[in-house]
Amino acid sequence: MFKHEKNLLHEVKIDKVNPQYAVLMQEQLGGGNGELKAALQYLSQSFRINNQEIKDLFLDIAAEELSHMEMVAQTINLLNGHNVDYQTVGTGEIETHVLSGLSPVLTNSSGAPWSANYVTVTGDLVADLLSNIASEQRAKVVYEYLYRQINDKYVKQTIDFLLNREEAHNALFREALNKVKDTGSNRDFGVTEDSKLYFDLSTPGRFFENPNPTAPSFTNPRQ
Repeated sequence: MFKHEKNLLHEVKIDKVNPQYAVLMQEQLGGGNGELKAALQYLSQSFRINNQEIKDLFLDIAAEELSHMEMVAQTINLLNGHNVDYQTVGTGEIETHVLSGLSPVLTNSSGAPWSANYVTVTGDLVADLLSNIASEQRAKVVYEYLYRQINDKYVKQTIDFLLNREEAHNALFREALNKVKDTGSNRDFGVTEDSKLYFDLSTPGRFFENPNPTAPSFTNPRQ
């Protein structure tokens, strides 16, 4: 069961209308690294998880991603203003001005519709956690690109909040991975000699130890 709170997770404001930048924000609404993708990916993955602690983590973050989606949509609303005018958009999607009456729609910044193909579900907890860590990292990159391309102080505050929440999710998924790193598809990782070989196919120059590569560690959330 989900409960909708009328207040946004974080206040959303803008300094001035900017329909072209609204197009860029569409990427985090209906794009392959956007908030809807994250919410549905974590929700879908949770259905098969038996560990209640980790299942709750997936559901909690999925619910928060829906609140992020709401924030992104509200930002797009404000940036679009009140006048339907495709000429205010130099590049990117114009569906907002010719189809949806300025409503945020489930498309990316080029107008391509959202697809369930964005969602990764394997049924293997280790693989899904690694996918989620990568998803959060990609979302951070997109928000960082968006942050660089706007001078509106209020929009920057919104993006800064969302970017930092992605980092929090990333750290939580890394912590969960530490708890299950020797299960599922990782159960037999590193037990054969083949798993310890490094083929040096880039001579001259050797930069990695061989054999016995160092296993990844997620004890530090910022590693």
